[in-house]
Amino acid sequence: MSPPEIFDRAARRRRRDIVPRDYAGHAFLREVMLDGLAERLDSVSRRFTDMLDLGCFDASLPAPPGARVARCDAGFTFARTARGVQADEDRLPFRDGSFDLVVSAGVLDQIGDLPGALTLARRTLRPDGLFLGAFLGGSSLSVLRAAFRGARPDRPAARIHPMIDLRSAGDLLTRAGFRLPVADVETLTVRYGGVGRLFEDLRGMGASNLLIARTAITRGELARVADAFAAAADPDGKTPERFDIIFLTGWSPSPDQPRPAARGSARASLADALQRFPPAD
Repeated sequence: MSPPEIFDRAARRRRRDIVPRDYAGHAFLREVMLDGLAERLDSVSRRFTDMLDLGCFDASLPAPPGARVARCDAGFTFARTARGVQADEDRLPFRDGSFDLVVSAGVLDQIGDLPGALTLARRTLRPDGLFLGAFLGGSSLSVLRAAFRGARPDRPAARIHPMIDLRSAGDLLTRAGFRLPVADVETLTVRYGGVGRLFEDLRGMGASNLLIARTAITRGELARVADAFAAAADPDGKTPERFDIIFLTGWSPSPDQPRPAARGSARASLADALQRFPPAD
């Protein structure tokens, strides 16, 4: 059974067609993601020949030397500019085993069926292919979230996407069939002079509210949100907002990959170790 839709696919496509007009001025989070993914890729000592850029935005993700790259985005304008394919991440048109590297930066937090999207990404990989992903999760936008809660305490409305925490992210990799899964997080703090500037960044990077259950915000609610956001400011008048970037690393299954030892297969016991190396008094 398919999971319930929580994101408005049509609205997401429309907004991604608006974002490119001023995307470069708001792409700082994705730039941090790309730097982190490049570091992780540099630590892998192997050659890749076919890469999928999943959620390509402006095609700023570079391909490894000598690799062919296919780019895919849910927005028509981004896909056309990148000379790629327009498709949702959980509805990929690529055949199984098409790539040996799939990289995704900045879109996995906007997919209702994220387990399905990760499973599809794994299926497009050849045996021992690498998946690298980065997205906003954890406690991101904690100040803005609190401001929205305080603005309508009696009738809270969904204004910010639900966030995936670090542990759940690792579990999703395992559930999707990846081997050797690793999930880690980097936290970035950005200081804003007002909530309006934060809204501009969120719209400009394609991270505004895409929930199906979204409702229009009233002037009164917006004023209360602005006041609460300003009340959390530092002495210089700027409010620090938190962005947790979760990085994912996983490998498609292959017979020659190392596997964890089976439970109970250890040949040495803790008692034996303590006898050989007794604790200090």
